[in-house]
Amino acid sequence: MAAAPVAEGAPVEPHDSNSSAESLDRLYPAVGSTKPPRKRTTSQCKSEPPLLRTSKRTIYTAGRPPWYNEHGTQSKEAFVIGLGGGSASGKTTVATMIIEALDVPWVVLLSMDSFYKVLTKQQQEQAASNDFNFDHPDAFDFDLIIATLKKLKQGKSVKIPIYDFTTHSRKKEWKTLYGANVIIFEGIMAFADKELLKLLDLKIFVDTDSDIRLVRRLRRDISERGRDIEGVIKQYNKFVKPAFDQYIQPTMRLADIVVPRGSGNTVAIDLIVQHVHSQLEERKLRWDMAALASAHQCHPLPQTLSVLKSTPQVRGMHTIIRNKETSRDEFIFYSKRLMRLLIEHALSLLPFQSCTVQTPQGQDYEGRTYSGKQITGVSILRAGETMEPALRAVCKDVRIGTILIQTNCNTGEPELHYLRLPKDISEDHVILMDCTVSTGAAAMMAVRVLLDHDVPEDKIFLLSLLMAEMGVHSVAYAFPRVKIITTAVDKKVNDLFRIIPGIGNFGDRYFGTDAPPDWSDDEDALST
Repeated sequence: MAAAPVAEGAPVEPHDSNSSAESLDRLYPAVGSTKPPRKRTTSQCKSEPPLLRTSKRTIYTAGRPPWYNEHGTQSKEAFVIGLGGGSASGKTTVATMIIEALDVPWVVLLSMDSFYKVLTKQQQEQAASNDFNFDHPDAFDFDLIIATLKKLKQGKSVKIPIYDFTTHSRKKEWKTLYGANVIIFEGIMAFADKELLKLLDLKIFVDTDSDIRLVRRLRRDISERGRDIEGVIKQYNKFVKPAFDQYIQPTMRLADIVVPRGSGNTVAIDLIVQHVHSQLEERKLRWDMAALASAHQCHPLPQTLSVLKSTPQVRGMHTIIRNKETSRDEFIFYSKRLMRLLIEHALSLLPFQSCTVQTPQGQDYEGRTYSGKQITGVSILRAGETMEPALRAVCKDVRIGTILIQTNCNTGEPELHYLRLPKDISEDHVILMDCTVSTGAAAMMAVRVLLDHDVPEDKIFLLSLLMAEMGVHSVAYAFPRVKIITTAVDKKVNDLFRIIPGIGNFGDRYFGTDAPPDWSDDEDALST
């Protein structure tokens, strides 16, 4: 079905907001003297799943790269790709093709459609009758977009609103996204704001024929959003095309790359991927273990470190579990004993307050009681979960969370693959458990995940049976308020970042599995 003809410069009702002039001043390119249209039209948006499944592999798209130096600050910013174009031009499809072809471990796909402003009751009624223009720049919360993109570019986590196109409103729940190697920001107004443009490292415009875009809108809005054909065409004629001509198409000249025909242009996609790879190589976004190893040599151990007193009993248990001839049964038994002592020692460092109780003899007893709200244990899989029984044995009704971090064998970078944390964990004291820490890479990454979930730094207790001085320094200087608790600290790590003299690969010895020869014995290099 052919679209009804639209006269050039078709009049659109001007915006009646007092802030309209100010908001238009920030547009790029600048708006002329003609009055801008007021209402809006939706472009496509779906809530992106954290996993992108391709024919060859699964890409985790919720992000979390460990680009932190020895001081815990981010060494390089992420590479941000802006993807603009008209409604239904195929931006999301192009973004997905780029993600699949890039073959980088961490990617965030951020849709501008998540940032539509909240409508008033009157605007809701207009939207229901297809009389509200979602394509005007004032439709979007650019301040929130810019603040969100800045945080993502810095490697921080962000909360993203979820927009419901059937009700034209934001849902109550928001989703969490993390920083990544590459951030792809797509939307019809991706290049419309001057401040937003400064955050984009590469600008791509998807140029698709208007007839094709209209057909796609018809198919999408009718099948996915329950609209009728007359309403879709009315919206297109009244708002979409005029807004495209006035606000979207002029931004094509700002693009570094224009992709005609959208996802059908595989040559352009290949060129984009090559360019992004070259930029990532220049930025060298990788975990610098050598810098961590040398950064704090000869420094005194930090005051936040607490080491279990090396009594004859403790040293005797260390002798058994460090001995390569020790059987698996004995290794497990004495490891559990040592874990129990470590947990008890850690709990003694929690905040307590004075409390008076009455004994059965009717006498007052001046005692102490835990002054926090709750204790939550979080294990870094897989070895960290071996400490959970000891924590459960001494903490009644303790909540348990898990974080899975694996080391990329090609880059040496720890990568977050899974997490499950209890609700309201931000109000708890958190016992973060891992059995060995050499470089501190996995521990630092796990701490950052907890901070991203609003756990105060001074409420995090990192527990490990054995740590290397390098790992202690890395964690302590990155997070000076995190309490580090262990049963022993070894001086050195070797060229493969294995603790010397060490304990071996704790997970393999405990679970009876064999590690590949190139894997570290440190549980920073985790196996599953």
